[in-house]
Amino acid sequence: MSNDQNKPMTQKLYESVPSSRPTARFLTATTLSATLLFLSGLTLTWTVIALIMATPVMVLFSPVLVPSAIVIFLVITGFLFSGGCGVAAITALSWIYNYVQGKHPLGADKLDYARDMLASMTRGVTEKAKEYGQYVKY
Repeated sequence: MSNDQNKPMTQKLYESVPSSRPTARFLTATTLSATLLFLSGLTLTWTVIALIMATPVMVLFSPVLVPSAIVIFLVITGFLFSGGCGVAAITALSWIYNYVQGKHPLGADKLDYARDMLASMTRGVTEKAKEYGQYVKY
């Protein structure tokens, strides 16, 4: 007889049952998903109800609300753009300062490579121009 047949039936059942950890994970994920789905539906429902209730007020005040919303949008966009430009300028100045100080900021090696390539190309063009100049004289 095999070793499997000598085991009691409860031990066989215990070994065949999956561990409780995957089951707990599944139940937790299912509960959390169901709760979030319910809250999503509830939020959508209340948003639609609020929109239905606010529509007459918005239509009544639209001659005032639309221009003011446009102005507010433009003001906020202007502040964000100017702030972004300021941050970009400070970042660029900081990078230049670190580069000049020799601290080797991110991307400095690419800049050095491009500078060296440009210098070598310039030397090549200068030599060709001198050769061409000598050729034209004679």
